[in-house]
Amino acid sequence: MIPYPPRVTACLSQPKSVISRAVDTGNTTMNTMNTEQARFNMIEQQIRPWDVLDDRVLDTLSSTPREDFVPEQYRALAFSDISVPLAHGQAMMPPKLEGKLLQSLTIHPSDSILEIGTGSGYLTACLAKLGGSVHSLDLYADFIEQARTRQEQHAIKNATFEQGDAAAGWKSDSRFDVIAVTGSLPVLHHGFHTLLNQGGRLFVIAGTPPIMQALLITRVGDQEWNQESLFETSIPALVNAREAEKFNF
Repeated sequence: MIPYPPRVTACLSQPKSVISRAVDTGNTTMNTMNTEQARFNMIEQQIRPWDVLDDRVLDTLSSTPREDFVPEQYRALAFSDISVPLAHGQAMMPPKLEGKLLQSLTIHPSDSILEIGTGSGYLTACLAKLGGSVHSLDLYADFIEQARTRQEQHAIKNATFEQGDAAAGWKSDSRFDVIAVTGSLPVLHHGFHTLLNQGGRLFVIAGTPPIMQALLITRVGDQEWNQESLFETSIPALVNAREAEKFNF
């Protein structure tokens, strides 16, 4: 087992030269490269070394064609260890961070899942394959429509979508076994805690750059939750998330 580093870096900004080359050569590169070899390398060289060893998670990441969820101009970066840019200034998580999220949540085949931040729909598809049902929320209507189309193209029938701003939490009569928040929260709030079933798990990244904490929060009672710090990382905040107070000295 290769120990994963003490800090994950999953920032939005990437070297412009890398992004530019992908835009210029993306289609040609993806047509000529060995896609399956690139997928294999993503699993073996990026995800496994970060201590993602759960067979169900690895099988799901391997069998879900990430290249079909990446914007066309960035298809050459589908298996790269970077945050692939999306519209509206958003980005996909790097593959290793997606793997850590999925493994941390210990998803069972019967679990009901709430996803905060649909994005490309790739993580939605992985959650849907691992769990019983997924309800995914996003602020942007075009993300919802694109993700819905991609799920249909890949015969994923247990994912539903809804447009809305969930940065401060989400009002729902439903309760969930799993909640995955795909953007960070500068200030951790309890807007998602109460949506968990007993024994339910919430994955959220909290804090401010350059170092944030990936947290696993488990509901253990009616008004009681356990919180575990998993690793350090840094990713963009959810749009409209409450900002941390700034102190002037």
